[in-house]
Amino acid sequence: MKEELLALHREMGKRGIDAYLVPTTDFHGSEYVNDYFKCRKYVSGFTGSAGTLLVTNDFAGLWTDGRYFLQAEKQLQGSGISLMRINQPGVLSIREYLAENLKPESVVAFDGRVVDADFGMSLETDYNIEYDMDLVGEIWKERPVLRGSEIYKLPPEVVGETAESKLKRLRLAMEEKGADYHIITGLEEIAWLYNLRGSDVSHTPVFFAFALISKDEDRLYTLHSAGRSIGDRDTLPYFQFFEDIKELKQGRLLLDMKKASYTLVKSIPEEVKLLNDMDPVEAMKAVKNQTELRCTENAHIKDGLAMVQFIFWLKNNVGKIDISEISAADKLEALRRRQPGCFDLSFGTIPGYMENGAIVHYAPTADTNKRLRPEGLLLVDSGGQYEDGTTDITRTIALGSLTDEMRENYTTVLKSNLELSMAEFEQGTTGAQLDEIARKPLKARGLDFNHGTGHGVGHILSVHEGPNRISPTGGDWPILPGMITTDEPGVYKEGAYGIRLENELVCVEKEKDGALGFEPITLCPFDRDAILPEMLSKEEREYLNAYHEKVYRMLRDRLEPDARSWLREQTEEL
Repeated sequence: MKEELLALHREMGKRGIDAYLVPTTDFHGSEYVNDYFKCRKYVSGFTGSAGTLLVTNDFAGLWTDGRYFLQAEKQLQGSGISLMRINQPGVLSIREYLAENLKPESVVAFDGRVVDADFGMSLETDYNIEYDMDLVGEIWKERPVLRGSEIYKLPPEVVGETAESKLKRLRLAMEEKGADYHIITGLEEIAWLYNLRGSDVSHTPVFFAFALISKDEDRLYTLHSAGRSIGDRDTLPYFQFFEDIKELKQGRLLLDMKKASYTLVKSIPEEVKLLNDMDPVEAMKAVKNQTELRCTENAHIKDGLAMVQFIFWLKNNVGKIDISEISAADKLEALRRRQPGCFDLSFGTIPGYMENGAIVHYAPTADTNKRLRPEGLLLVDSGGQYEDGTTDITRTIALGSLTDEMRENYTTVLKSNLELSMAEFEQGTTGAQLDEIARKPLKARGLDFNHGTGHGVGHILSVHEGPNRISPTGGDWPILPGMITTDEPGVYKEGAYGIRLENELVCVEKEKDGALGFEPITLCPFDRDAILPEMLSKEEREYLNAYHEKVYRMLRDRLEPDARSWLREQTEEL
């Protein structure tokens, strides 16, 4: 058993705690978090971006989703922590496990600042809740310091709308819902609303902040620059937010309980009526304006150049020089950072060669880092943060000889990618409905994948954003014009290889009958060395040829002659 887990057990025993919860998130419900908040990683050793650790007197379990089953299984070995595979047959949810294994009135504890209100309140009727307990903070002696970064304002030519205009739209939404106050806890929502950015979270240009909006006032609480003006915006101290909430006067408060922390909700005076609904800003920022779309397209030109240069380099050097998963990822990062305005990656690059490609969110370590050979498949999921946009792309690259099965599965994944990209659909169509369309070619061959087909992408923000999502679960929001959503089906053969192909798509209105569809904004060819053209329909082949011609037309003049010639070959008609 891990020493960190034993130390947590000891602290629980001292305080008479029967169960302790350690989620992944921060004070804001973020998916990706600052090192200060990586308590679950510290105790369990599991490094994925999603998962909750539950520790009782005689059990420790980590609940995570299908993206991380293989990774978690490996990382939890010898830890004393059981892997609980979410949504798998026979696997209890955390609430179900507690109900079966704890007595009523047992003490369930957690740090209420990092547990969402909905979940915390669901436990209140059955257990004694202790929510002012950061037990991991007690045992984590070298915990990183929580400090804020510099906050900066984006220029008007990048955002396309002033903060004042966004606040006006937000107040109209508040009025429609009958709200006197609105609390914003999401870091991405705050950054977008105020046209501000920071670097408090790796790869996501946000800053620690809360916002309190009323009919005639808005308060911005920041960890950095508190008491100073940022552009034309005054700020208040970050932790003052919790004290100010306690002083709210009678009225109606709009709050997204799925994103608000349990501690926050407990701080709200009883005379304030809660209106539990999605933060209007989340829906507002998901629909990109014309400036945001134009800038994002510029970012994809630069990102496409980096990707083409990388694949060209890789195919010409594998087997000739020593290349590993890590060094390949480093090469791609270097090529991205050469592009004007690239200031970061949008997430840590996922370079999975052969069997490592079957681990959906694989991250190579010194122990797992494979050398690349001139054979088989390399899956590379990556993206960049540019001063004009955020990118996310996956390409699976043939490094040499492939089996017939690899080519067949690659082409099937490509067909699924094209199926979604070519889809035309009515206004109001949800992500769940589109997910069924994307999976059709795979299911026809008895294949499927254990993750969503697509997620929203922010504008100089998080590479994962809602509410748009293409997924069998949680994809209940309509896909609207101006939304950017990924298209990333896959096939994963455990112990052998993984294939995933991802483009970003922008939803557009079609010319006929008010129908909607997609336009791909990612610019990088699919690997013709892995495609079986005879498996593609006439429509698919024509669409793919047109896409490849667009890739060549947009990138050719910005490439060196050798890379340009290679790209011409890769984008010729099939």
